[in-house]
Amino acid sequence: MSNILHSQERGDVLAHVSGNLRRLRQTAGLSQAALAEASGISRRMIVALEGGDANISLSSLDKLAGAIGVGFVDLVRDPAQATSAEINEVTWRGADPASTAVLLGSAPATKETQMWLWSLGPGERYDAEPDPAGWHEMVFVTEGTLQLELSGTAKHYAAGTFAVYGTDRSYAYANPGTETVRFIRNVIS
Repeated sequence: MSNILHSQERGDVLAHVSGNLRRLRQTAGLSQAALAEASGISRRMIVALEGGDANISLSSLDKLAGAIGVGFVDLVRDPAQATSAEINEVTWRGADPASTAVLLGSAPATKETQMWLWSLGPGERYDAEPDPAGWHEMVFVTEGTLQLELSGTAKHYAAGTFAVYGTDRSYAYANPGTETVRFIRNVIS
């Protein structure tokens, strides 16, 4: 199956795209024709998208976002969650029901992104010093339960859950449990 997002499969995400595209295009002062010219996507497709009546590829959404001067996430995110780093939306489905792509979260980046694979044994902890302003982390727990402490407040993340947060404050990873915790950590600077 292609990378096409089908309206019958994810009406909610395409509904976000529909309203977001119209709002962002108008905010940018672009007509549908001007957006078509700037993005290389047909005006007919743009009209259909804004009407919530079209299927579109992820790369075409990225072209539209670039032509408007916004990020891909700005087009697909639920506008009610616009201030949250968490998105948690299916943006692609394959022919097999087990085949999906879920955009979990987003954080701004200016220089570099690093991906780390972490594990913490029982009772282990890692205390971090605050990073420069604008740095973020994304963690996705793959095994066990991670205790994430942000500015002294602890929250638990079980396997299959994630967090996106600024690291310009004190933070720590801890494993108060009896099983090893494993997680993917992305550092965004």
